[in-house]
Amino acid sequence: MKPFKTVLFLGDGMADEPLKQLDFRTPLQCADTPAMDAIARLGRSGTFRTLPDGFPTSSDVANMSVLGGDLATELCGRGPLEAASRGIPVGPDDVVFRVNLITVDEEGILRDFSGGHIAQKDAEETIRLLNEKLGSEKVTFHSGVSYRNLLVLHGKEFSTDISYDKPDDNHGHAVAKHLPRTKSDAGIVTAETLRNLIAGAAEVLKGCQANGIWPWSGGKTGAIHSVSERYGAKCAVISAVDVINGLGRCMGLDVIRVPGATGYIDTDFEGKADAAIKAIRDDGYDFVYVHLEATDEVSHAKDLELKLKVIEDFDHRLVGRVMKALGPGVAYCILPDHPVPIAIGKHTRTPVPVAVYQPGVEPDGVEVYDEESAKRGSLGRLYGSGLMDLLLK
Repeated sequence: MKPFKTVLFLGDGMADEPLKQLDFRTPLQCADTPAMDAIARLGRSGTFRTLPDGFPTSSDVANMSVLGGDLATELCGRGPLEAASRGIPVGPDDVVFRVNLITVDEEGILRDFSGGHIAQKDAEETIRLLNEKLGSEKVTFHSGVSYRNLLVLHGKEFSTDISYDKPDDNHGHAVAKHLPRTKSDAGIVTAETLRNLIAGAAEVLKGCQANGIWPWSGGKTGAIHSVSERYGAKCAVISAVDVINGLGRCMGLDVIRVPGATGYIDTDFEGKADAAIKAIRDDGYDFVYVHLEATDEVSHAKDLELKLKVIEDFDHRLVGRVMKALGPGVAYCILPDHPVPIAIGKHTRTPVPVAVYQPGVEPDGVEVYDEESAKRGSLGRLYGSGLMDLLLK
């Protein structure tokens, strides 16, 4: 039997922990989310382990988990995925790093992993300047979306055998204590090159809003299975950020670009919703993965008021709009890729709540969508390819 046409809604970093200022409830428990609650009430709930032990707590890992990837053999780092999204040619000996444009204070303390959410025009000018002053046939910088950019090291002398720290985990820390480190002799040249580029960028960007760089999550291109081929389905992804679009492209999903998608709170919720509606209703797609970055951004900023607002915008302006247009004959899934608790502003490994509605499938009695309610659902504890098998097998 052919699986139902399915829309998966993913609120990046949406899950949280109980907060004293919310009477020990989570933002999901307090926000007005009638559309998400409807998916839970009419469907089945459970939890999903997206960040297993032994892997970085990053969104490339978590979203690959959601899409059923084999982390042990397919994980390649954010760099190559984002390069795939941007259409940047990458050779077999190239090592690609995600590089954040960051803001550092006079004492060398990281104050903003996003460079103040630097405007696109300013980010592109910064990358141009870095290429002019620090670029070479061995080193090239490439523009991405706002603070999310790329650094490619070209040559056989460069290695992926590097340890790195995530910038969004280290607000308030001295940058000098979190520089790239080598795991073996093979990584010595790479680590030294990255540290020299970080020091050079601090001089080049002195006085700028984004006055530093933070390279991390480097990797080489590799083989990742195709979701479309595995399930015999026509699949698409809708996202504002390169890591998700690149992951989707590498896993056989068509990338649907939405002009007003920004990766922040000003994203075009309705534009993303309408793109998903068109993909299912008019363009013959069987599965559409709709990703929202804004929930992650405001969670890292520890902004509770904005997190509540973004969750409600996601529900009212995107999830609800799609469900109203497509109706009950389409399957819907809602989940985050990982939690980002407001209290700490960092990713955690706690399994995330998931709810799945499929036409004609008996609901399990869970009435609302949130972290605690999902634990009582009939789907139990999902992991690996369990969610994608449920949706598309």
